[in-house]
Amino acid sequence: MNHIKIDLERILSDIDRNIFGGYFELGCRDTNFPLLDMGGSPHADKSALRGDVRTSIERMNTPVIRFGGNFFSAYHWMDGVGPREKRPARHDLAWDCTVPNNFGTNEFVQLCHTFNMEPYLNVNCGDGDMREAADWVEYCNGKGDTALANMRREHGFREPHKVKYWGIGNEVDGPWQIGFKTPYEYARAFTEFAKVMKRTDSSIKLIASAVSLWEDHPTLLKSEWVERAQLMLEQAGEHIDYMAFHRYAHPALDDPFETYMVSAASYNEHLTAYEGLIRAVSLERGIKHNIAIAVDEWGIIRTPGGLFGTVPINVNIDKRGFTHLPAEKVAPFPGLTMIINLENALITALHLNAFIRHAASIRMANFTATAEALGIDATHPDKPVLLPTFFYPFELYNRTCGQLALDVLWYGETFAATYKNRAYKGLRTLDVAATLDEAKKQLVVYVVNQSEQEAMETTISLTTGEFTGSVQVSVINGPDINAENTYEKPNQVVTRQTTVKAAGKSFTFTFEPHSVTALACAVK
Repeated sequence: MNHIKIDLERILSDIDRNIFGGYFELGCRDTNFPLLDMGGSPHADKSALRGDVRTSIERMNTPVIRFGGNFFSAYHWMDGVGPREKRPARHDLAWDCTVPNNFGTNEFVQLCHTFNMEPYLNVNCGDGDMREAADWVEYCNGKGDTALANMRREHGFREPHKVKYWGIGNEVDGPWQIGFKTPYEYARAFTEFAKVMKRTDSSIKLIASAVSLWEDHPTLLKSEWVERAQLMLEQAGEHIDYMAFHRYAHPALDDPFETYMVSAASYNEHLTAYEGLIRAVSLERGIKHNIAIAVDEWGIIRTPGGLFGTVPINVNIDKRGFTHLPAEKVAPFPGLTMIINLENALITALHLNAFIRHAASIRMANFTATAEALGIDATHPDKPVLLPTFFYPFELYNRTCGQLALDVLWYGETFAATYKNRAYKGLRTLDVAATLDEAKKQLVVYVVNQSEQEAMETTISLTTGEFTGSVQVSVINGPDINAENTYEKPNQVVTRQTTVKAAGKSFTFTFEPHSVTALACAVK
């Protein structure tokens, strides 16, 4: 029998809504940026936004959007401002294509303001310099009678954009990156970039490109994430507001279901270790302000053989790591052929559970597949929205998450699996997180049942407080772990809602196999 025990007074931390952040990148996609009417979409409205995507954006309710990625390590922001017809086309060094720069700073900020999202910009710390970075801050946020602030006004934006979040570099620890830097080189660069950027606008928050290479690259580089973090905090700690953390689940295409699920255990280990590393160095060095973690990029990347596996000649890995398969294995989005099935939804929920449990340190997280989650087929602008499986857990958690993260005790059935050549034993089959909304008197319990076959009967009990009668049940599931949403079957994986009753100290609920469940409980 499984048991989830909750003490409503055991509060871990408040929850920063920015854990439901999003992510956009340009590069090759700039030729048809999926939210805009650049590809002649019949679904676009008068503002050039794709009208059929508006509802998806509103449902995701993303509070902050990161405008970053590999592209930005060779991006010069001046190419993307001013009249579109005068913007220069450039060769994109990250993705080896031509970028017309149709979508730039002002279009991105307008999009953010339209949907009440905070813009988060990533400055070029690859082939760019600190002056260019400071100039971008001044163009966006400058209030005075200066050349750059006046240039923004000439471009039609009298009031400052008030961009709060600024990342310095992207994945600078990766040898694939334009402008790769050793730990010492980046610590020095961040210090100098931060100095001029904060002198331009002292109110901004700066995000350091801390770690993306967690495992040794087989031929190029040894991972140095501990040394890198230590050097950054020692040399630039006074300037750092967030340490950016990029980590994806990297199962191989032919891995068993249990391997997909156990990736969450590895993720939690790395989060815990990184929290401790920041705290230890901050204590030793006398860093007085809190340095948070920003999970700048997260999601699942399926590759043949895993992260550094061998890619067969008939398989192409696209710029986001999504796998393009031969025609006979086409996935739900024609043209993109991305595998987005129920497994993706489960892993998305496992990430969100981890962010809630680590809410004290994780104060921002940016979902890499934001554009894909909105249901856009960027290569076929005439296609209507088709919501993929991982849209639903993102929407569900964001809609129901309370302001406080709770410290939950749970035990019961376990499983074992191997991930990245490490054996994990005694892993709890149910993955659990919980939040509390004190004003609404609502407890929400989030549960991912990681068993492919077994339903899990579970007792949910309170050690303080009581259930007061009503539990709104939301379940995300499909007929099997490979279920996808297609144009022929768009509702294979969706959120189903029911209501059950619970009163007193406990109630029993059975969690479906391979499911994500949120129990929104009225409590006192």
